[in-house]
Amino acid sequence: MWIITVYSKGNNISMFEFNSEKEAREAFKNVSGCKILSEVIYFNDQVV
Repeated sequence: MWIITVYSKGNNISMFEFNSEKEAREAFKNVSGCKILSEVIYFNDQVV
């Protein structure tokens, strides 16, 4: 799972969740503001 976290004026935080890295990176290009792209890996996830 991929998460984009966006920090905007007025201490607002928005988070957007994506299933694939490709769609997350495409959305990341279009988001404005201070942003962070993160991959979430769960301990129980199978290694591919």
